[in-house]
Amino acid sequence: MVELAASCDAKGLKAEAERTRAWIRPRDPNRLYITDLPEKIGPAKPPADATADAVAWHEHFGRLRREQSDALFALARGAVRSGRPSLAFELALAAIGEDPDNEAVRHLLGYQKFRDGWHTAYEVRKLRSGQVWSDRFGWVRKSDLARYEKGERPNNNRWITAEEDARLHRDIESGWDIETEHYTVRTNHGIEAGVALGVKLEQLYRVWKQLFVRYYATEEQVVALFDARGRGRNIELPRHQVVYFRDREDYNRSLASLGPTVGISAGAYVDQTRRAYFFADKDQDERTLLHEATHQLFHESRAVARNVGMEGNFWIVEGIAEYMESLLREDGFLVLGGLDDARANGARVRLLRDSFHVPLDELTRYSLKQLQSDPRIGTLYSEMAGLTHFLVHYDEGRYRDALVAYLTAVYNGDQDPNLLSRLTGAAYAELDKQYREFMEKNGK
Repeated sequence: MVELAASCDAKGLKAEAERTRAWIRPRDPNRLYITDLPEKIGPAKPPADATADAVAWHEHFGRLRREQSDALFALARGAVRSGRPSLAFELALAAIGEDPDNEAVRHLLGYQKFRDGWHTAYEVRKLRSGQVWSDRFGWVRKSDLARYEKGERPNNNRWITAEEDARLHRDIESGWDIETEHYTVRTNHGIEAGVALGVKLEQLYRVWKQLFVRYYATEEQVVALFDARGRGRNIELPRHQVVYFRDREDYNRSLASLGPTVGISAGAYVDQTRRAYFFADKDQDERTLLHEATHQLFHESRAVARNVGMEGNFWIVEGIAEYMESLLREDGFLVLGGLDDARANGARVRLLRDSFHVPLDELTRYSLKQLQSDPRIGTLYSEMAGLTHFLVHYDEGRYRDALVAYLTAVYNGDQDPNLLSRLTGAAYAELDKQYREFMEKNGK
């Protein structure tokens, strides 16, 4: 790529040189990048009026990326055989970022070719049934889309106005059910609002599923995903239920039985009902959405123990949900982490400016009740977020697989306070030291 950029300079291809150098610019090592994959098969073509030199650059640029993609995926397959699934998925995601049409990685991620596009098995079923996806209305029959766009809605084999449809779905008990690939959203706020929420949840789902594959899949299943003979063996997970109220008043009234804290919450996951609950608001807290939906994913993607973390290790249950709050879309990527994130930066302020730190040997012994009754709970939450960022990103992901194993064990009911030390192979005093170094080396 460096040589290609220099060649562009020599030929006066300024834009092409800039794009080439931008492509190889190093990224923040404290963030995870997941390419926002295109649906259409095949790379973009050069403009019709491109010069011969520009066309040659386009072909060379694409070839280098395809070669890099194949090399990265070969490394990914070696990593998974070496028992490093987190590294393997990071490499696979880097490979698909270089070449979105890398067929092996597309199959690994659950995609297949259909009608000139990359689609999941769920999407293929929908398309074959005559439905299309609308960013406003979700999955609708192709023949009905024009009527939806005109403001009409189907009801008992006839069409009614959108206003009448809204009146019929005013109460949450008779709300709309919006279906996405992995969620059913019951809402009385409106079809378009329910679809928008479903899209946000699907983004979180995609990132979570790739980052925590060893949480819900066996080692054999992960190895099979990377094996060329295992193409199409996507791991099926349960569908998740979400309730989306039109306002806080409706939310408070419907969830009053959960206790007085409902009135001050911005969303909640209730494991007894296996549902996440949110409400519409002009200043909607998207971080709460990501936080509570993360709890739902960990609780529902496989069997878990009752009263997870009740007597110890509870901090990581909240820490990982705080970490997932950092998810955002940026420059063609879904991005996680970064020490400029509000939670991580708060942790750095508490540690480096306020000298607040509860040693891991003590924090891992905290029960749920002890944590929630601690008058320093807000500051503790900052530290828990910082420690989780550390475990994900320290030394290029040294502890990432240990973190996933830790989460798996905690959700299995393991409350041994020495669990994290045993899985990382490091004494808590050493982890505390590394955590401080991690925070210190990243600026003020």
